[in-house]
Amino acid sequence: MEDQIMVRGLIDFGPTLLMNLVTLLVLYLILKKFFFEKIRNFVQAREQTVKDAFDNAEHVNKLADEKLKEYNEQLAQIDAKSRETIKESKQRADARALEILNEANRRAGEMISQAEREIEREQLKSVGEMRDHIAALAIYAAEKILEKELDPSAQTAIIDSVIEQAETSGWTH
Repeated sequence: MEDQIMVRGLIDFGPTLLMNLVTLLVLYLILKKFFFEKIRNFVQAREQTVKDAFDNAEHVNKLADEKLKEYNEQLAQIDAKSRETIKESKQRADARALEILNEANRRAGEMISQAEREIEREQLKSVGEMRDHIAALAIYAAEKILEKELDPSAQTAIIDSVIEQAETSGWTH
């Protein structure tokens, strides 16, 4: 009997159990009417908010990837354009340097030609002056040697003849 009392003490199938079941049922119905629907709506709204946040984050990441791709393409285009500009500038600078060098060479050639012409003119002038000095010395020497007077046109003819013979023989002094 002791075993029965103990079992009976744990589960009492009397009016208290029935009252507890009715109270539990009423409490469930009250909670269902006022709280369960609100809690379920709140949980669904929260789930939708989290889902929307993930979708929005995915969309933003996709847009950011597209923008990054655009910017990288623009950077590549700018880099290529700047390389082309640098290449063109270098080519223009090289062409200008070549023009300057050619102009300097042309001017140097002109200066050399002008100097050569000037030297030639000076040589001709010196030869002419030397011829006059030689002629004067020859006349003076001839007058002294011959001690006679010749007429000036005959003297000039003799001197010119001597000078021509000297030039054809290669005499330079």
